[in-house]
Order: sequence, then C-alpha cells, then structure tokens
Amino acid sequence: MLEKQFLEMSREVSECKLCELHQNRTKSVFGMGNPYAEIMLIGEGPGHDEDIQGLPFVGKSGQLLDKILAACGFDREEFVYIANIVKCRPPQNRDPKPEEQDACLVYLHKQIELISPSIIVLLGATALKSLIDPELRITKVRGEWLEWKQYQVMPSYHPSALLRNPSLKKDSWEDFKKVVVKYRELVDPAHKAPNDI
Repeated sequence: MLEKQFLEMSREVSECKLCELHQNRTKSVFGMGNPYAEIMLIGEGPGHDEDIQGLPFVGKSGQLLDKILAACGFDREEFVYIANIVKCRPPQNRDPKPEEQDACLVYLHKQIELISPSIIVLLGATALKSLIDPELRITKVRGEWLEWKQYQVMPSYHPSALLRNPSLKKDSWEDFKKVVVKYRELVDPAHKAPNDI
C-alpha cells in the first residue's frame, strides 16, 4: 500500500512544475530507501550526480554518508529513508530559494507523514531552517535533540560540509552516535554497530 502511494507521488513529482527548478532538471529526485524505516534523513537538494541518476546522495557526499551509516550499523535499503527539501537540482548547486522550498515541502511533509519515522536526521542548514525554523543555526543546534511534531529530530552537518571542512567530521560522528543510542532506545535495544557505539 505504502509502496503504491510512493510510486504515485514519485510520478507526480517527476511531472511537477510548481517552481522554476523543473525547467532544468534531468530527473527529479523523489527519495530512496525503506518506506517503513524508523530513521529518515533529509538533505537540501539534488546535485549533479543525483540529477542524472534520479537518486539522492549518490555523489561524493553520498559515498561519505554511506560510510557514516555503515559505521552506525545502518544501510539505505533496510534502516533509512533519504529525501531532500527540494526534489529538483538548483542551477550550479545554489541554495534553493524560499519559494522553491515552499513549493516542494508539500511532498516532503507527505513523505514524512507516510513513513512516520521515529527519528529524523536533518543534514545541513537548509534542511534545518526549512523544516523546523528559519532562525535556527546548524552550528548552534547540531548534536541536540529537537522535538518537532511527534518526531525526535537530530540536526547535523551535511556530508558536503564535511568534505569541504574535514575538521567537522568529529562533531558529525558524535551526532550520529547519539542517533544510534536513540535508535536503541526507541526501536531496537539489540541494534549492533560495527564501531561498538
């Protein structure tokens, strides 16, 4: 049932013309992962590789994200669902404009509602500001659990920020260790992580 709803919504997104981003897209990027996942990761928007493949986090940022998830004992297929604030790539990877974010949030809110995850991880400032509060700063609230609606939300740095500034990796790893602890608390007390978190 859920898979069918996601397929229909994905088709709708691929034909969406609610904002100007549709004009230059190769493929829309609806999301990927387990629609029944207890963890949802939300990034900013598709980059070059994502625009070509139609999948989120498949470039260098995605490779780093997969390493982080693996170290936590998670993977894309079983444990998480990954989506973005906007579903089409902004030109030259610029930040999505407020009106573009607003147009796309309709789809993201529906995805969150259908998945109903226990934990949401917000990757980067755009995801934090767009979904929770435009006044919040990622540098101030990363690593702190926020409550939004009925969800436990962990803001952390976007993997692309870690690639630009490797000194942020330590902070990001601390954030994800908290996600593992919360996952054990809310979902599976026996969850094993290779790094013995």
